[in-house]
Amino acid sequence: MKFKSYLSLIKFSHTIFAMPFAMIGFFLGLNTLMWSVKPGWHTIASQHAESSLWIVTQLAFVILCMIFARSAAMAFNRYLDRNFDAKNPRTAIREIPAGIISANNALWFTIISSLLFTITTYFINRLCFFLSPLALFVVLFYSYTKRFTALCHLVLGLGLSLAPIGAFLAVTGKFELLPLLFSFAVIFWVSGFDIIYALQDEEFDKSQQLYSMPAWLGKSKALRVSEIFHLISAGCVIAAGILGHFGVWYWLGVAVFCGMLIYQHSIVKPNDLRRVNLAFMTANGIASVVFAIFVITDIFAHSSTHLF
Repeated sequence: MKFKSYLSLIKFSHTIFAMPFAMIGFFLGLNTLMWSVKPGWHTIASQHAESSLWIVTQLAFVILCMIFARSAAMAFNRYLDRNFDAKNPRTAIREIPAGIISANNALWFTIISSLLFTITTYFINRLCFFLSPLALFVVLFYSYTKRFTALCHLVLGLGLSLAPIGAFLAVTGKFELLPLLFSFAVIFWVSGFDIIYALQDEEFDKSQQLYSMPAWLGKSKALRVSEIFHLISAGCVIAAGILGHFGVWYWLGVAVFCGMLIYQHSIVKPNDLRRVNLAFMTANGIASVVFAIFVITDIFAHSSTHLF
């Protein structure tokens, strides 16, 4: 029961948003690594005596990093916002205000998750390890931003955008433009749907002097900002497709991704928020998972060698 309470505290189901993009970054990194060495994968295999084991191990480390970083960020957010959550009828049932998990335990959970994240990056490569404090700063700092800026949605997007580039770095140990385009897509995609989610708390945020796009601009204008962010996100995945010379599978994924962006804006209106959760969870969950499946399929389809 306690384990389930902690999963609920960190909204483990929301991992569905960033994890698929981490998988895109990981397999894109494998493909980049494969083509960076001649004549192909067998050379990498000679460098890594157990190449398949190395791939599986790196993938496991990437998944663990995602879980630990997200757990730290969400637990810290719940810890920091516990007093606001207790006042808001929509969030009063959350674990800390409801007394299911104590504030101190949530803080310890944050600390332990942060340490496990840092330790895991040590076993990936030196670059990921040295960048781990910066990554933790970004994902934890988000929890403060609603107290002083309506750009908090972009900071949340920045935190989740570390998934594709972080996974790419875990494999290749270097930065490249293509995974960065996927990261930019995540920034504006997440920012856009977080604005939609924040529509529910417009009046509460105003009453508590908290910042958000809906509280600052009102529902109608905030939705326009969300639309602009999602247009930028769509532009990033299209630019990535062109730069990466992807094939038909990728573009099918782009069609689904963009279709889900359009769909969520079609069902949420300033005067009708009944389907916000459908837009937030279902539409975006489909967008990320299906898009990742098509992108990874395209990567495998156009690789002339086998990864395993």
